[in-house]
Amino acid sequence: MQVNYQSIRFCFRICFTRGFLACCGLLVLFCSEKVYGQINYSAAGTQRGGFQPLPADAAGIHAVQFSVAGNQMAYAIIDLGQSQGLELDFDDFDPRPKVYNYTFLLCDEHWQPVLLSAFDYLKGFNQARITDYKYSSVARTKYLHYKAVLPNSQCMPIKSGNYLLKVFLEGDTSRLAFERRMLVVDPKVSIAATVGQPADFARSAEFQKVQLSIDVSRLHVQNPLQQVKVVVLQNERWDNAVHHLQPAFMRGSIYEYNAERDLLFESGKEYRWVDLQSFRFQSERIAGVRIADSAVPYQVEVKTDISRQSVQYMPYADYNGFFKIASSEHINPWWQGDYGWVRFSYRPQDGQPLVGKQLYILGQMNGYRYDGNSLMQFDPAKGLYEKTLLLKQGFYSYLYATKSIDGQSSVEIKSTEGNYWETENDYTILVYYQSYSDRAPQLVGCTTINSRK
Repeated sequence: MQVNYQSIRFCFRICFTRGFLACCGLLVLFCSEKVYGQINYSAAGTQRGGFQPLPADAAGIHAVQFSVAGNQMAYAIIDLGQSQGLELDFDDFDPRPKVYNYTFLLCDEHWQPVLLSAFDYLKGFNQARITDYKYSSVARTKYLHYKAVLPNSQCMPIKSGNYLLKVFLEGDTSRLAFERRMLVVDPKVSIAATVGQPADFARSAEFQKVQLSIDVSRLHVQNPLQQVKVVVLQNERWDNAVHHLQPAFMRGSIYEYNAERDLLFESGKEYRWVDLQSFRFQSERIAGVRIADSAVPYQVEVKTDISRQSVQYMPYADYNGFFKIASSEHINPWWQGDYGWVRFSYRPQDGQPLVGKQLYILGQMNGYRYDGNSLMQFDPAKGLYEKTLLLKQGFYSYLYATKSIDGQSSVEIKSTEGNYWETENDYTILVYYQSYSDRAPQLVGCTTINSRK
């Protein structure tokens, strides 16, 4: 067995900070190859992305919005024990009312279901029914709008952690309509974090670093490498989230992480946007709107986008990939807002398809899923990449990203969006802890910082 001397040095540092027993435990783990393979502190390595994407929504389900009640721009995060803090809205194009049920599935920090019965982490029933729905009115497109305020006394999480909200038909979990992520926090950890410019000159102009430390004094930590896990999200994206972080320094109960090595993010630029709050009074990003005799009558064409890699950075307020359902012409856009087939187009610099790469249009509107719903197709006659999406009236922010056809390289935005280190971004830090008696990790810390504040 190859000896990892950096791991041994790390163990001796633990001896001084956490005591002799913790040191012995770590030495046993480092020397063992039977559990999780050989545990190697230096080789464990920070990872980026790799989380299982959510499945595509069922046919006929559109405009799913799951957010903090009263704020569509806020990710679905609540404190443990908080009721009615989140709002779920979605439309069904089937005009006949259906029986939709929902439940919460507890997952670990990697979004894998835990081996627990629902009765161990839910209070009340293990599923509940969505009873609030309205028929669309005024809108040319016909649909039923469903709404629920969650969680409530019928189905309430009693443990902190990652939860999947699962909505399905007629109490049958196999007839899944859609899934959305939700975070329930039991704050026990203090988090100190700032966003800055990397010291590495080669990356200082295009990347942002998250300087991070946590205080675990309220936890009973015996093995920091296994019991404490940290995940960092940029603009609530799981496709490029950083995880498997290991502390660079531990001073008593204070764990510090290496920002220069592990917590670097492409800065990007402010998100692109399109204002669809009115199909009659067209915003500056709309090239034209046509009305057709079809179930979804509005055909909307967005002005062609180009690469912003060589375009000078221009700061402006954006939604960091989020969208909101809104209408400038209706009292209540949830059941009065209309739908349109919205065509996005992107012109590569030379009018030729990207060599060895695929182009995606991404945002919270499609959950940053790299699938057929976000993959753009190249039209050689026009020299454009195109994608048509069915969207409800509102305001949408998005970006373009490339991914290698062979899937070997990671997602990249430099060639389509460009990077500038002063770009405004949100970073959410999540801290998970699992004691030796727990059967699932707890979410014990959560904070969001902004690169401008």
